[in-house]
Amino acid sequence: MNMCVATVPHNMKKKSHWPQMLSRCTVPAPKKALSSQQALRLGNMYLEHATRTVNNKEDDDITLVLCHNVEVALSRVKSVKKNAEDAVYQTFLDEMNAAYLALSKLLERLGYQVQSQAFRNKADKWRRSTNDPVRHRRALFGFGSSTQLISPGVIRTVRDAPVIPQNIFPKNVGPPTLNIKLPEPDERLASTPQLVCCLGLLQTTLTSDDKLEPAARKWLEVIEKDPDEQDRLRLMAQEVVRTYKRDEFKDAKAVAEVVYLAPVLGKDAFRDLLNEFHTGIKQSDLTMFHQLEGIAHLIQGADKGFLEADDLVKLLDLLSRRLKETHWQSSQHMHHLTLAVSQVLDAMADTNVTDIDRKRLHDPLSRYLKELKKSHDPYLVYQAEYAFQALLCVPDDETKWQSAMRRSGKVIQGVSRLVSAAKGLDLNKFIEGLGEIQEGLAGASKVVEITMTAYDKVTKLIESGQGFLDSLKEGFSYDQKRKWYSALRGADILIRDGEFVAFKELVYKAPCRLDLAFQWGVCQRLGEIAVNQTWDLDTRRDAIAFLGEIYKDDAVWGQQARIKQRILDILMQLAVPSESGLKLHTTAAEAQLQKLKENGETKKRALYEDCLQNGPGSYPLKVALQELASPSLLDRVQSIPDVDTNIRMLRTQRIKGRVNTVYISPLAKPSLQSADDNQFELMVKVKEFLGGEKKVFLLLGDSGAGKSTFSRELENHLWQSYKAETGEIPIHINLPSIDKPEHDLIAKQLRKADFTEPQIREMKQHRKILLICDGYDESQQTHNLYVSNQLNQPGEWTARMIISCRTEYLGADYQDRFIPVDHNQKSNPLLFQEAVIIPFSRDQVQKYVEKYVAVNRPVWRLEDYKRVLDSIPTLKELVRNPFLMALSLEVLPHMVDPGQDLSAAHITRVGLYDHFVKQWLERGKRRIAEKDLTPQARTIFDRLSDEGFSQNGIDFMKRLAVAIYKEQRGRPVVEYSQHMDEGSWKDAFFLRKDKQLLREACPLTRNGNQHRFIHRSVLEYGLARFVFDPFDRRNIRVSEPVKIRRGSVSSTLSFESQDGIEYDASVPEKEPDIHSPLVWRSFVNDYSLIEFLEERVKQEPLFKKQLLDYIEYSKKDDKWRKAAANAITVLVRAGVQFVGADLKGIRIPGADLSYGVFDSAHLQGADLRKVNFRGSWLRQTDLSGAQMTGARFGELPFLTEDNVVRSCAFSPDGKSLAVGLENGDISVYTTSNWERVRTWTGHTGLIWCVVYSLTGDQIASCSSDTTVHLWDSETGSLQHALTDHTDWVRCVAYHSQGDLVLSASDDWTIRLWNKDTGECSQILSGHTHEVRCIACAPNSQQIASGSLDRTVRLWNIETGNSTHTLIGHANAVWAIGYSPRGDQVASASEDHTIRLWRADNGECSLVLSGHMSDVYSVAFSPKGDQLASGSVDATVRLWDIETGHCRQSLTGHNNTVFSVMYSPDGNRIASGGFDNTVRLWDVSAGVTRFVSSGHNMRVNSVKCPPRDGPIASGSDDKTIRLWDVETGECRRIMSGHENSIFSIAFSARGDQIASGGSDRTVRLWDVKTGKCLRIFSGHDGWVECVVFSPQGNRIASASDDRTVTLWDLEARRHRNLRGHTDRVLSVVYSPDGSRIATCSMDKSVRLWDTATKECLQILVGHSDWVRDIAFSLQGDELASAGYDKTIRLWKVAEQKSRLILEGHEDRVRSIAYSHRGDLLASGSWDKTVRLWDAASGGCRLVINNIPSVINSVAWSATSDATFLVTGSGDGSVLKWEVLTEGGQCSVRLDWNTTNGTLAVTGASIQDVQGLNGINRRLLRQRGATGEPESQFRASGKKVSTMVAVVNELKQPSGKMTPSTSLAVDPPES
Repeated sequence: MNMCVATVPHNMKKKSHWPQMLSRCTVPAPKKALSSQQALRLGNMYLEHATRTVNNKEDDDITLVLCHNVEVALSRVKSVKKNAEDAVYQTFLDEMNAAYLALSKLLERLGYQVQSQAFRNKADKWRRSTNDPVRHRRALFGFGSSTQLISPGVIRTVRDAPVIPQNIFPKNVGPPTLNIKLPEPDERLASTPQLVCCLGLLQTTLTSDDKLEPAARKWLEVIEKDPDEQDRLRLMAQEVVRTYKRDEFKDAKAVAEVVYLAPVLGKDAFRDLLNEFHTGIKQSDLTMFHQLEGIAHLIQGADKGFLEADDLVKLLDLLSRRLKETHWQSSQHMHHLTLAVSQVLDAMADTNVTDIDRKRLHDPLSRYLKELKKSHDPYLVYQAEYAFQALLCVPDDETKWQSAMRRSGKVIQGVSRLVSAAKGLDLNKFIEGLGEIQEGLAGASKVVEITMTAYDKVTKLIESGQGFLDSLKEGFSYDQKRKWYSALRGADILIRDGEFVAFKELVYKAPCRLDLAFQWGVCQRLGEIAVNQTWDLDTRRDAIAFLGEIYKDDAVWGQQARIKQRILDILMQLAVPSESGLKLHTTAAEAQLQKLKENGETKKRALYEDCLQNGPGSYPLKVALQELASPSLLDRVQSIPDVDTNIRMLRTQRIKGRVNTVYISPLAKPSLQSADDNQFELMVKVKEFLGGEKKVFLLLGDSGAGKSTFSRELENHLWQSYKAETGEIPIHINLPSIDKPEHDLIAKQLRKADFTEPQIREMKQHRKILLICDGYDESQQTHNLYVSNQLNQPGEWTARMIISCRTEYLGADYQDRFIPVDHNQKSNPLLFQEAVIIPFSRDQVQKYVEKYVAVNRPVWRLEDYKRVLDSIPTLKELVRNPFLMALSLEVLPHMVDPGQDLSAAHITRVGLYDHFVKQWLERGKRRIAEKDLTPQARTIFDRLSDEGFSQNGIDFMKRLAVAIYKEQRGRPVVEYSQHMDEGSWKDAFFLRKDKQLLREACPLTRNGNQHRFIHRSVLEYGLARFVFDPFDRRNIRVSEPVKIRRGSVSSTLSFESQDGIEYDASVPEKEPDIHSPLVWRSFVNDYSLIEFLEERVKQEPLFKKQLLDYIEYSKKDDKWRKAAANAITVLVRAGVQFVGADLKGIRIPGADLSYGVFDSAHLQGADLRKVNFRGSWLRQTDLSGAQMTGARFGELPFLTEDNVVRSCAFSPDGKSLAVGLENGDISVYTTSNWERVRTWTGHTGLIWCVVYSLTGDQIASCSSDTTVHLWDSETGSLQHALTDHTDWVRCVAYHSQGDLVLSASDDWTIRLWNKDTGECSQILSGHTHEVRCIACAPNSQQIASGSLDRTVRLWNIETGNSTHTLIGHANAVWAIGYSPRGDQVASASEDHTIRLWRADNGECSLVLSGHMSDVYSVAFSPKGDQLASGSVDATVRLWDIETGHCRQSLTGHNNTVFSVMYSPDGNRIASGGFDNTVRLWDVSAGVTRFVSSGHNMRVNSVKCPPRDGPIASGSDDKTIRLWDVETGECRRIMSGHENSIFSIAFSARGDQIASGGSDRTVRLWDVKTGKCLRIFSGHDGWVECVVFSPQGNRIASASDDRTVTLWDLEARRHRNLRGHTDRVLSVVYSPDGSRIATCSMDKSVRLWDTATKECLQILVGHSDWVRDIAFSLQGDELASAGYDKTIRLWKVAEQKSRLILEGHEDRVRSIAYSHRGDLLASGSWDKTVRLWDAASGGCRLVINNIPSVINSVAWSATSDATFLVTGSGDGSVLKWEVLTEGGQCSVRLDWNTTNGTLAVTGASIQDVQGLNGINRRLLRQRGATGEPESQFRASGKKVSTMVAVVNELKQPSGKMTPSTSLAVDPPES
């Protein structure tokens, strides 16, 4: 398909920009002499630079240099041919004069008066150099010598030669154009302009026009060879004319269409059309102005020879007769009529006609026009004078402008650039010609004065007609030609051709410049340019600026108040928004009006205010291109159905629905994996999509995130800007309302909108559609709608798709459901884009509340809402969801009192819905009560009210929700037709009168016969309330509600005594409700519904008991298994922990137990098929005999080697993994089952790196044996041993071209090898130390290397040169990698950071910080959006490339990670380390929906309050979290630190918390409000520890800057303690506050006197860092924990260690004394907690099997409970109940926050059925015991085993009973 977009190059060559060095040097001597014109041009260029420097207030010295350059340039003007009669010469003199004057003014501004005067004198010389200045001006402006046409005052104005502004209309733009797609032969034509374009091209020839666009030339080459196609096009044009003739109405749009067509018609068709217009005017009453305008355009566009003189004579005669018959009507009517007549006369004046009886034709029109002189309307007066001037030129001798009109030929509107432009107006000759227009004035003796109107004498513009006429010349004969008419006609030519530079020059130089009529006409034309959208934006802005210039510059344009009023009137018209919304001219005109507000003196400003107060006039500006009809005449010719009428109706209907809505534009992030702060404006991103080539945009978001609201807002925006000619038609589709949307989706929606089948076929073939599909999840789709509807396939719909879906609905491979296919039916991810709406920010919440209050005017004030939202912590998070925000603002005034203390208030999501629904029903009841009901309806209403209207409404809503899920499988839209659905389930809700009343009151919406809840979440709420309704009388509440403890067996499982309340744990006498939706449908993946039920569990103990009953009953009857799976999923989500629970034989297939706690639970014989165990704790759990087919654990087994793993690499197809080992071997694994398939030997030293070739046929390895080996990947045979390096070879890489291998060595070089021959082809040198890493850019000759010299170097391997040296790392660079696109380089360093560099210029774009030690490896994901890194700190971290934030920290290795590598599909990461393992990580999308309230990064510090209150934790995620002591729920999140938080501490009263971290600050927080009270700055390093003094008046902080700072909270001052020689890691006060103990990386402990600040003692004994210290309760002993794996107990008085406690296998991170002082707890990186006897030092208990390292331990501070809290490296916080009986210690896990790590140590998997090989290996690696049943043993399973299980299930013991304690290791001696 050819696309012809017209562009005509400028005639002049593009001028080069003057070099920037111009402002730094003087004028150099030219190599050849400059002409005078060149010298002048050079001087003006320097002058422009100098003016800019002065205006910008830059260096005056630079300005002086530039001024000197101006003088030098002007001095080169030596000789000029003096010819006073030559206008060019006179112009040159003026320009020289102006240049010297400008230079003089610049120097005067700089304070150089003498020099300024000298240049002013030079300017005068140039002005006086002409012999006769008056004659010079006359010659320039075309005046004759015999007559003076303007007053002396005006001559003085003209003599001053106004400077033409260069910033207005600085360039010509050519005629406006349309983008016309040229059709293929026989293709249906899309529009009449397209037909005109084709016929216009056919009238030219390939040989005659060498300026054709390439596309037009190509089209013409084809069509010239196809006479049939030419005939088809011409016949179609003739048929359009015939259709017009048959048209009964001939409205303005039909006229516009044939006028478009007229210039390309043949003579017969043209004359036929002309006669039709003549007849139409003859038969009309002259109110059909569009026909007069049409015939004017027709005459102007006629070919030479098409018009005959008689045609125009007849037309003039007709106009005269009809005007004579027209009675005087309204001013507006007469103005429009006169305007139309003017256009006809203009057209006739443009045409050379002879033999016309001038007297006979002129008189009637003259009398009519003279009559209009009596009008008070200045618009009418001007138009009458204009028409008269046109009449004087019909007929006439040919003038310059008439000649130019005829030379330029016909006008093909909008497509004039397709063919070469004809020569237009010669400006200089035209201006000369204006002097020839002097008929009737020759010999006049008196000077005609222009009447000026003062600003303070004017009346309203509409009332100033007579004054305006006086200004046009009172008494001036109405029978003489005037220059201004000819000047305006010339201006019309220039505007038509886009010659705006010449137009501007004409306006400024015209001798009639000060003529009022000329100025009026110029202003009118400028307004029409500004409103004409076919001109480019800059041109339209310049037109408005030109109007402002005429208004402001009285010295140039005079002080005619009428003109100033007209300008303001035009600007006010432009400032009014059009029907389709704001246009460019709207804002530009508003800005211009604002600029003019303060212009001029008081009287002029008063005129401005008066005009604005009166408003714009009622005469609209003329728009150049009239909108065509729909359907057009061409459409009718082609028998095309009228589609556009229906589209307009649809547009109107859709726009009406968006009135007074509260809308805040949402923010979004690029993908589910992106951090929330990687955000952008969603609308901006969608507009980018609409402007690009992608086909599908997936919009994700949680329930209530605003997806539907955004979709409707987007649709409204698109309809507002919709253009029928070029735009896509936006069609909003609510997917649940469409039956089977996977097929014929668009047609089904259009049928609902009343489009006919022919219209649908027409749109399918010839229109573009933008689908906005909302509710993919609600329609329960699994199809790829783009693919199943075959969009953009041959013969199908041309469409793009924006589709929304709930995030929780999608699985891991969700993108497959949305990625479109290309024309070859191949999936193409490049055509796909997605975005995820993120929750409201604080600013968005604020804006939403403000808009809500302004629109809805609720009972609360804005301040009330703000106070409540700021005061209730749980509400702050809820209202970040837009739908919950709307609900909250609606119901809050009925829920809380804004005047009360709200800090302890707790509002839940389900609570908001409870109030919202109740309030909605009450409002509905009032609305119905006020209606005029029938007697029957009134009786029913009264009965419902007596029974409780709201409760009846809720019951109706609940039952309807259940029916939707049961009968429609949850599809939310119910279609009801009484005829079609008679007798169906729908009758119960839509037929009965009482149900109709309830339905009307319920939160439902109706669209035709479709009914649905107002929001999907309201439907889910209704179903959840049916499952359990706390307000239902049948649900008898427990008298004293039990507070749910997340891990307590007594409270969560066995219903044993707590707080004096007992529950019977036996099987309930009555079965659970068999009719509950939980029984007949699985809701495991219905996350929004689960969330409602989860909150009910937390609030209602009875509901929790009912769910446990379902689980219990599943043991004995399979019919309860679906309910049991739903129930246990809800309970786990609610935080209920099943520690030690008796779950033997339960049936819960498909349940989601992710992140659940089942330590020591009994699950023997349970049905656990397809259960999700991701992140679950199953330590010591008995799973023997359980059915676990399809069970998912969310993790992969690790691979174990006998040596350190130095490197690992995936094959390009992802089917193999190669592992390089320290012993020199290479192991190769198959990824299908992770079995080792081969081992290669050959290296004699450790292998540093292995890598596959790009084709996968070869593997390269390098070693400390100084060699590089190239292996055949299939056979393992060694192909080449490369031995040229002289030291260890650290890294190898394949070049992107595939034929080169590169190696980096400790010999400081990089070598390039031929992979096939093994020959070294090049050596790169430049690093000043060992080269440790190398990487090759994809599809580029660039490579990157990193070295111990701390630099990264970028090389070009073609030249062998280093192009950039990247400096920034503070230590050695260990690893390097390129992004998939090759635009970024990542480098990992010993300085603990990763840096991202731009590959093109070497700039550092981002620094990634977070690792706690050296970073040894780095790798980009295949998509390039993520980066993986491995470190000595034993973690793998995943980073967001755009924000630099750590997305996830993967823990599992227990030592250094040397290598990380993504699989080719990006779903897995392999990491190898010092622990001899390769860990496999699943990093695919959609791993789980469970969202933890816990930390998502390492917990560094936990603390218990001194009194009742929450437990606190601080983390690397920059937050402090407060946890409910009993339930483990997160009560508050405190944010403010800019980086990791290392330490927190409670004040003595527990009302404040201090914190310190890597942002080098100490912060003080209020526990009750969560607000940061103070920030203490002063440390030069990380703050490692903070602690309050016992008195609470001081905070001590220990820092990496080797100091301890004491912050006085009362005096607000601080003092430092100095003495340690390395980082200070911990600080603690003695119980009495008199001493401080500190410990350091210098391996010492120091004691300080708090009064004198002196160091009292130094305790030395640890062999490594001392990490933590603690005073005993009496303060006489001190415990210290070290990285040497020991704990030392010191007698403070003796200055030596009393005991050394050994047992930990890794560094000890934290220690704490119990509240009684008898126990000491220690946490270690060996993932254990040990409890020690404080007196003897014996180990009382070891808590092991904790999934991650222990960073912090803390004891409860009160005596009424003994518990221990631990914080781990995986982000979890665990609370342990410590029991001591008979001298024995035991612990029981009370609760834990979500940690995300699978823990199965000690779990029994004996005889488990259905486990696949990978899961068996995983569980064994994680510590599970026993032998699962293999497939080969399944058929031979012993019958006795089955009988034993059955018998065991039948026994009473098969109930949920508590376990006494979590199994722990016995105490050590």
